[in-house]
Amino acid sequence: MSKKDYKLRVIPLGGLQEIGKNLTVFETEEDIIIVDCGMAFPEESMLGVDLVIPDTTYLLENVHKIRGIILTHGHEDHIGGVPYILSKINVPIYGPDLVIGLLKIKLEEHRLLADASLNVIKPGVDLQLGKFKIEFISINHSIPSALSVAIHTPLGYVVHTSDFKIDHTPIAGSSVDLNKFARLGDQGVLLLLADSTNAERPGYSMSESVVGRTLNEYFGKAKGRVIVSTFASNVHRIQQIINAAEMHDRKIAFSGRSMFNVVDIAMELGYIRVNDSSIVNLEDIGSYPSDKQTIITTGTQGEAMSALTRISSGNHKQVSIQKDDMVIISASPIPGNEKHIFKVINDLFKLGAEVIYQSLADIHVSGHACQEELKIIHSLTKPKYFIPVHGEYRHLKQHANLAKIMGMPEENIFIMDNGECMEFSKSGVSKLASVIAGSVLVDGLGVGDVGNIVLRDRKHLSQDGLVVVIISREKQESKFIGPPDIISRGFIYVKESEALLEEARNKIMETLQKKACSTGNWDNIKTVVKQELSAFLYEKTKRRPMILPIIVEV
Repeated sequence: MSKKDYKLRVIPLGGLQEIGKNLTVFETEEDIIIVDCGMAFPEESMLGVDLVIPDTTYLLENVHKIRGIILTHGHEDHIGGVPYILSKINVPIYGPDLVIGLLKIKLEEHRLLADASLNVIKPGVDLQLGKFKIEFISINHSIPSALSVAIHTPLGYVVHTSDFKIDHTPIAGSSVDLNKFARLGDQGVLLLLADSTNAERPGYSMSESVVGRTLNEYFGKAKGRVIVSTFASNVHRIQQIINAAEMHDRKIAFSGRSMFNVVDIAMELGYIRVNDSSIVNLEDIGSYPSDKQTIITTGTQGEAMSALTRISSGNHKQVSIQKDDMVIISASPIPGNEKHIFKVINDLFKLGAEVIYQSLADIHVSGHACQEELKIIHSLTKPKYFIPVHGEYRHLKQHANLAKIMGMPEENIFIMDNGECMEFSKSGVSKLASVIAGSVLVDGLGVGDVGNIVLRDRKHLSQDGLVVVIISREKQESKFIGPPDIISRGFIYVKESEALLEEARNKIMETLQKKACSTGNWDNIKTVVKQELSAFLYEKTKRRPMILPIIVEV
């Protein structure tokens, strides 16, 4: 297709004005490619929900055009949605070796591995998907083998940085390939999409090597066991914990299913190096002196069933806090998780542990670029247009301001929301009609079957409880048999509220006698009972429990 006729549409379906569930669609008349397919943690109001994934209605409507999904790195907010989407849209998946290794475990759990087309990509090796030609750029992040994506178009390159930082002293691998970004800039970059997570922070992000020095310092101070919690996917951090443990002649045990999975894959691919003699089973580490023990575990976000949370509540089968234990939480809170994390920290302190967390020491550094690093990428790529991605609105706004300070015209900067569509052509850029986008809630085995009404009911139940009214009637004569039974769950303590319940029964009987004579519609009768009882209970208690009337025929 000639430059004159070429049109490129960019449609984010997740990851904008929010943290998590990153998914961006690049579309021409013939082809679609997808960059990343992540999940997000549920908000506090999403009671009972396990995770949140992007709404893929638009992709289902255009599945015939999809040539593949490109995954930039192995974090859950970039790959966690794949099993749920792949069950509906089975297209080839491309990613670095560590991503593919982690994804195999996920797909096997979902029984999708046998039919999946998984392909390893590397920097320096181009990929052709339909008419899309894609190049990959080595970057630094908190997980190995992370890549940026450069899409060649007749209008110029489209560069999607994904998550990145510029670390001149990385733990493993090479530094970010700044030369490649510069070459793309010289050849002409039409559009830059860049990580905005730390766009509010001035300066540079600290090197991961700083954490290594801090960990080594605290390992040297520890009198007993050292329990370190970190993200299972933060392979560089795990390596540094291992290094510190081995330097102080400590045995190492792992706790948490995701930790086991990631460490196994990372060791197999050579991203984690450890002496075989250093590793012991969690069940056996207690046979060594406490000052020779290190436990690496999950649970940095205070997740209810994580290993660290169970340790802090005394419910872990193999690990209980002892005198002189040092617990290091090597992570920062994801927005919305602060309360859960602080509860874990408080509980660990109460059990007698010494707890080290980010407020006290440099035991965590961000994997995302700060302002000066972002400026470097902007300067090297020299994009004509810019879309800040990966962040809440405040992050996107600050990144947009940074681009403007660097000389980009304001009209060439687009702060987008999920579902919005920008079309680029020789004549310029235009905003098209938005597509369906939003959140799909995953609750257990259910995907998308929990909506606003269900969440509203769950919130109602959590706040005011449930009252079940069981009404018995004769089938033949349609007469009510005796007073109704009332069952309370989470509303009142029945034994201490007999008088209130007796009044409620009388109120229901009064309503039944009044309405049963005027109508034979039992649905209407249940509605009236619900309304009258609700008004009565609110008058007496100032609470509105969920009321469930049941009519039983005998």
